Amino acid sequence: MAHNEGPLVKLSDSSFILEDPDQDLRGLDVYDGDGEKVGIVEDFYVDGEERKVRFLEVAAGGFLGIGKKHVLIPLEAVTDASENRVSLDQSRTRVMGAPDLHVDTAPTADYLRDVYGYYGYPPPLGAPF
Repeated sequence: MAHNEGPLVKLSDSSFILEDPDQDLRGLDVYDGDGEKVGIVEDFYVDGEERKVRFLEVAAGGFLGIGKKHVLIPLEAVTDASENRVSLDQSRTRVMGAPDLHVDTAPTADYLRDVYGYYGYPPPLGAPF
């Protein structure tokens, strides 16, 4: 189980619930702007103070669970979310090169700032990192 010592908490490790069940993207396939499959939404990371989802945790790449990596993708990168897929404004190559998420520990503030910078977004105003 993850240690909740960082500025964000994993939704599945918390008592938080999404306001609208239709917003739950976990289990959906993630595609880049060219329609290439990137991975699957595994979970969300939530700002506990503001109670806002900040990141998608995506399991990307790999085959039959081998070589899979976990990355965080800022919610700002999501261009569309429907019943069966999530689309991003980032390329599959870009996502695969993102800093690895270590799923057994809470992400640090420095890591979260690095992820926003990597994808070319400023951290949101009021974010705890």
